[in-house]
Amino acid sequence: MTHLKLFIDLTRLKKPIGFMLLFWPCAWGLTLAYDFSLTLNNYFFYLTLFFLGSVLMRSAGCIVNDILDKEFDAKVFRTKNRPIASGKISIKLAIYYAFILCFLALLVLLNFNIFTIILALGSMPLAFSYPLMKRYTYWPQLFLGITFNYGLLLGWSAVKGQIELAPILFYLGAIFWTLGYDTVYGYQDIKDDEIIGLKSTSIKFKNNAKKFLFLCFSLLIILFVAGGYYMKFNSIYFFLILIPSFHLFFYQIKTFDTNDTNSCLKVFKSNNFFGLIVFLCFLLIKNI
Repeated sequence: MTHLKLFIDLTRLKKPIGFMLLFWPCAWGLTLAYDFSLTLNNYFFYLTLFFLGSVLMRSAGCIVNDILDKEFDAKVFRTKNRPIASGKISIKLAIYYAFILCFLALLVLLNFNIFTIILALGSMPLAFSYPLMKRYTYWPQLFLGITFNYGLLLGWSAVKGQIELAPILFYLGAIFWTLGYDTVYGYQDIKDDEIIGLKSTSIKFKNNAKKFLFLCFSLLIILFVAGGYYMKFNSIYFFLILIPSFHLFFYQIKTFDTNDTNSCLKVFKSNNFFGLIVFLCFLLIKNI
């Protein structure tokens, strides 16, 4: 039971926000591409696969992140008690866990078409190099956005077997979404990060945080509108997209306080709700 608890702590399974933020773009891409005049069996099958894949890959990603950040985590108040940083789990055992999770994720991946499999495997270098970015650039959140939203392209290709301009527009928009919410998340550790020399957009824009969020979220909405226009959605879509927009601009930006860690975490977690709203909007517009 002790090892099970440590494994759950290591993979953050008690914090579902991480794998849900990985899952939503997959669900978006799948929903945008799917022909709902056909049977729904395949849709729910793929949706389940993407959910399982999100849980497995996020768990593996947490382990890799903790291995690479072991020394840094030990110096940050919020992360010093993580299993690897605190020495409760050895790096050797952590690597063993990561391999098992990646193998299970591969079994999930093999249920998709060959194009999607190749596309997914191509994202692996991005997924496992992300933790290193905070050492060299102030834009690790951008790399996270590129990685975390890759599932949108996979969701599309799982149905279409190819990539077109439409999912790329939505994918670019989702990158700015992650760039915004992960900047908010970074303000929880900004003081410790500055002391130990790590970089982030939270530090780079610490004096203009809300302006930066406004820019990120504005680009997100513009690209989602462009994606809807390209897919020839009717006018209802452009009304529906206002709903998640209100959440971004009138809740997240208004509530966000760089000096209040509880506020940062609360706003960050609210992006799970944003992901659900967008998913429902796409689901509705594709079935009207």
